[in-house]
Amino acid sequence: MPKIKTTRTKKPPEGYEDIESILDDYAKKMRDAENESHEGKRKAESLWPIMRISHTRSRYIYELYYKREAISRELYDWLLKEGYADAK
Repeated sequence: MPKIKTTRTKKPPEGYEDIESILDDYAKKMRDAENESHEGKRKAESLWPIMRISHTRSRYIYELYYKREAISRELYDWLLKEGYADAK
């Protein structure tokens, strides 16, 4: 889960604006999955959508850096530090 942005939070590196809307979409999907009713599901089954979204977001950031080379190392490290993706 990404850290909460405050006035004391370090500004994101250059290039964040390009992917910010997509990361916001992932955050919205995550909120929807967390608030979804889990009536009649096992505990593990209720976590599957959350894990799927988290993995997809991490994979997206990984591919931006390693496959497409669309973001800088500084931005990639910042995203990992802020919790947008899991370090492999």
